[in-house]
Amino acid sequence: MSTPKTRSDWENLAVSLAINGKAFINGEYRDASSGNTFDCISPIDGRLLAPVASCDLMDANIAVANAREVFDSGVWSKAAPVKRKQVMIRFAELLEENANELALLETLDMGKPIRFSKAVDVAGAARAIRWSGEAIDKLYDELAPTAHNEIGMITREPVGVVAAIVPWNFPLLMACWKLGPALVTGNSVILKPSEKSPLTAIRIAELAVQAGIPKGVLNVLPGYGHTVGKALALHMDVDTLVFTGSTKIAKQLMIYAGESNMKRVWLEAGGKSPNIVFNDAPDLKAAAVAAAEAIGFNQGEVCTAGSRLLVESGVKDELVGLIAEELASWQPGHPLEPTTVSGAVVDKQQLDTILSYIKAGQNEGASLVYGGQQVLAETGGVYVQPTVFSNVKNQMKIASEEIFGPVLSVIEFNGMEEAIAIANDTIYGLAAGVWTADISKAHKTAKALRSGMVWINHYDGGDMTAPFGGYKQSGNGRDKSLHSFDKYTEIKATWIVL
Repeated sequence: MSTPKTRSDWENLAVSLAINGKAFINGEYRDASSGNTFDCISPIDGRLLAPVASCDLMDANIAVANAREVFDSGVWSKAAPVKRKQVMIRFAELLEENANELALLETLDMGKPIRFSKAVDVAGAARAIRWSGEAIDKLYDELAPTAHNEIGMITREPVGVVAAIVPWNFPLLMACWKLGPALVTGNSVILKPSEKSPLTAIRIAELAVQAGIPKGVLNVLPGYGHTVGKALALHMDVDTLVFTGSTKIAKQLMIYAGESNMKRVWLEAGGKSPNIVFNDAPDLKAAAVAAAEAIGFNQGEVCTAGSRLLVESGVKDELVGLIAEELASWQPGHPLEPTTVSGAVVDKQQLDTILSYIKAGQNEGASLVYGGQQVLAETGGVYVQPTVFSNVKNQMKIASEEIFGPVLSVIEFNGMEEAIAIANDTIYGLAAGVWTADISKAHKTAKALRSGMVWINHYDGGDMTAPFGGYKQSGNGRDKSLHSFDKYTEIKATWIVL
């Protein structure tokens, strides 16, 4: 399928787009049991996209019962790995075949530029599904080293019914990071997308069945966290809960798991990632380009955003100037314009949050050196300039709290030990960047950082082969890589005396 070439092409495609807002349970679309809906509003211009089913406890009970029934039947859970592999690869192909529609849904729903919706989100989602599918028949069980009259087998089995709660910033991609390993290992899944961006999750449920995933194996329940999300987290017949979102909600989900059936809980939560630039950075221009992208990409609505820029004193002024120059190319524009690199933030609530942090930074004495304003208000959409604060102290709100917007805090340091101390002085530990020409300094700093991912002389590297996740209150468990399969399987030890 060819890609529309102009904004007008995308807008024409949007006119003919059929938007489905229903829940998907046991292989069919249906209204919420209560009949309730909520409005899905586009942050691009404030228009209504569709009413969406607002699911609650009744829908969770129905979906979990169906998911359990199909799991116990063995039609998917006991299928040969190579069979599940073939179906998952077909699922990936269908995501690619419907890439224009999925990208358009993502952009209309969440506000991100269409170029990234297609090239990053949809392409990455298909890659995640295909990678997991390809991996499943290459994973071997184990035999323990035993005496001659004994056999010790260590085998993996699907955990059962999985509830996956995914965020609004990368709705399709984050869903597929979880659906890939969860489905291919034989589980039944109930996917709860964010009420802020549910449309692609609803659409791909139909594609999954078309690919050959049995009805009831993948269910999608749109709705609010305090209703259907809470119902899934407390459900006594959900075996595993996986979540990507804020640290505050992650903590609440852990409580719900403890109050119910001690379901396994895997959490990818917040971040306040340090991007550390030493005086001997090999290419200061490259560091500035990366720093601008690390805060500007996806409107700063990224858990790994390089929102704390730690700069050694000798290059601080030069680097801040270079970043300001780079951010000129990250100004918000219409998301359906193919050249746009920064679009709308997800909704008015998030815009107000970002603006409140900008005001707090000014009140606390940080120096606003770039941006800081709402723009394009006349469109009816929600847009904000990328923003840079200098002379920031690590204890300020803008440096210590996750903003989830394009707000960069520049913090000065002197020497490796101070850089490490500042970087680790946070409740989070998701990601970090290190810029230096000294290989020993790079290794020492990377080892000392309490962070799940460290990137040297670049920012936001890795692919499906590398695990994604963090330390401390950034969560537990890992998405991507073979390590992700640990979240969706039980390990069984079977000991045989001959």
